[in-house]
Amino acid sequence: MTQLLQGRNAIVTGAGRGLGRSHALELARHGARVMINDKGADQPGSEAQAVVDAIRAAGGQACAHGADVTDPEQVRSMTQSAIDQWGRVDILVNNAGVLRDKSFAKMSLEEFRLVMEVHLMGSVHCTHAVWNAMREQNYGRIVMTTSSSGLYGNFGQSNYAAAKMALVGLMQTLALEGERYGVRVNCLAPTAATAMTEGLLDPQALDMLSPASVSPALIALVAESAPNRTILMAGAGSFEQANITMTHGICLNEAELSASALIGRLDEVSDRENESVPATGFDQLRHEIAKAQACRQSGTPEAQAIQARRAP
Repeated sequence: MTQLLQGRNAIVTGAGRGLGRSHALELARHGARVMINDKGADQPGSEAQAVVDAIRAAGGQACAHGADVTDPEQVRSMTQSAIDQWGRVDILVNNAGVLRDKSFAKMSLEEFRLVMEVHLMGSVHCTHAVWNAMREQNYGRIVMTTSSSGLYGNFGQSNYAAAKMALVGLMQTLALEGERYGVRVNCLAPTAATAMTEGLLDPQALDMLSPASVSPALIALVAESAPNRTILMAGAGSFEQANITMTHGICLNEAELSASALIGRLDEVSDRENESVPATGFDQLRHEIAKAQACRQSGTPEAQAIQARRAP
């Protein structure tokens, strides 16, 4: 196995089983020291300790920590423990999660809030705990675990989808803020058979969707050559990239600026020819101003209508 991560130190949350376990084993196979985070990890015979034992048996270095990612103080203690042992944290994999699937009509606010707390705020707590140290060392790799449920929606998962799409927004901004300090932030959207997918897929599909088939994508997002601001999708050995795009759209000038005119041309607004991937949120403003200026300066029907209206 190529030692892509030799000398690097990683924290993986929710790493006692499923995707987190697979990620931790793969990180260790590539030479990283790995802190296995999972609730109850400090207890003898825990799933997290079994992952530690497996890594050590293979000649790697690992330890376990039972921090609850919804508790920022416990997360800070976990981060400090990793720094005390290994000197620094180079990689953070925000993987911990829970499901409380129900239609929105039947979902309690407590069920919605719990999923947001674990997925979104758990990732915020862990990222905040390592952020300044990574900036100061001019190196860091952070992965948020998003989902196609957040990117595209999924019936019965409004809480999960909201949290997962929020992580994309968090990634987009932190990737911009961390870039000058060598801190790269990306999202992984996995499809894998884990405890969170039990009962949702048929056995044949489950056999194809092993967590191990996803973890190579995780390594690509934390390696020295990792991209920045990428949403990498992975499942069953297949890999794709998701993009949040903006269509070219239309410009309604003063002569026809109205809701009725817009409603009548929504099909043009949604036309995906010449769509773009904005570099920052300001690109929408720049795009719209440029279109408006061009519209006013050209001989478009909109501009001609204004000129006709203003003629003596």
